[in-house]
Amino acid sequence: MAFPYMEAVVGFMILVYLFETYLDLRQHTALKLPTLPRPLVGVISQEKFEKSRAYSLDKSHFHFVHELVTIVMDCAILYFLGYCPGFGRSGEFLVYAGLNVENEILHTLAFLAGVMFWSQITDLPFSLYSTFVIEARHGFNKQTIWLFFRDMIKGIVLAIVIGPPIVAAIIIIVQKGGPYLAIYLWAFMLIVSLVMMTIYPVLIAPLFNKFTPLPEGDLRTKIETLTSSLKFPLKKLFVIDGSTRSSHSNAYMYGFFNNKRIVLYDTLIQQCKNDEEVVAVIAHELGHWKLNHTMFSFIAVQILTLLQFGGYTLVRNSKDLFQSFGFDTQPVLIGLILFQHTVIPLQHLVSFLLNLVSRAFEFQADAFAKKLGYGAPLRAGLIKLQEENLSAMNTDPWYSAYHYSHPPLVERLAAIDEPDKKTD
Repeated sequence: MAFPYMEAVVGFMILVYLFETYLDLRQHTALKLPTLPRPLVGVISQEKFEKSRAYSLDKSHFHFVHELVTIVMDCAILYFLGYCPGFGRSGEFLVYAGLNVENEILHTLAFLAGVMFWSQITDLPFSLYSTFVIEARHGFNKQTIWLFFRDMIKGIVLAIVIGPPIVAAIIIIVQKGGPYLAIYLWAFMLIVSLVMMTIYPVLIAPLFNKFTPLPEGDLRTKIETLTSSLKFPLKKLFVIDGSTRSSHSNAYMYGFFNNKRIVLYDTLIQQCKNDEEVVAVIAHELGHWKLNHTMFSFIAVQILTLLQFGGYTLVRNSKDLFQSFGFDTQPVLIGLILFQHTVIPLQHLVSFLLNLVSRAFEFQADAFAKKLGYGAPLRAGLIKLQEENLSAMNTDPWYSAYHYSHPPLVERLAAIDEPDKKTD
């Protein structure tokens, strides 16, 4: 008797949904608490706490609805329809268009186009509500409806331009890869990721945001002095117009080898009280670089990718897997998609473990900034960003352990304060 892959996948999707909903309920209960956590009393203003609480509860209510609709649609499509009818319809479209339905690359691209169209249509109401109702209600949304749809159209065009060559290459590699298929797939995806990391900030990101050099002044001088002291090969320092879309703030670094760049959101500069707080945030980010966190994460992703492709090679010729989802043939990309479904349990476990590592890295980066003498401004900056972004003040420990890649503010402040107490 063939193993019921589809029933197992749907069953586990429902189990994950139930487990994550339980965690969401725990977090929702924490968000409803009418008082600040004790360590934040006197640190966060009551006015900011009330605004944060209202914002977090609004997002929580929306999340419950979105997740329920998503799991019902996904399970219904997978169990009652499956991918096979959609793949068949895409073949009919090719025949109607006068194209060769036997060409697996064309057939797969037609199928993916249908999936992308369906995803855009079904997710659009939720994106609109999240942006123009919830985010706008709490003062974060700054984009117009025209800018929203312009960004969406740009994203679709980029997917149409970039996606087909990658999909075609994957199909050809699988068809001709032989016993070293997993290595060839991994090597190809490594090249793709490196190319995307190179061209995204230079060619793609500027399509959505304006990057301008940080003006000469005290802030630029302090950042350049800090990077120079750490021998960080800073080549360019940009400010991005994040305020055209949202009031949320951020900062990040990118680049290979001796061509590093730092990007500050204009909202970050606006929200921090002084230059020292901005520099402290940069010191934290530089801690990730100096402590090789970025390199560790990159290597970990590459290992996991290679293992996934290795697992795929073991099941790609399994007739039971394809037949369980209604397929008589074994299309390459469908096989990859089905394999991803079968390893959902492992993906959630790996995600949880990576979050544990990420939170440890955040503590280490904070400690690094502290050793550089930025403990006080980092502390003040974290508090200010927590207030201005209306981030959740009360968090459930189970929920944060499962979902958060960054520790809650209370834990970060306690870690920053701990060395001072020990010194005293």
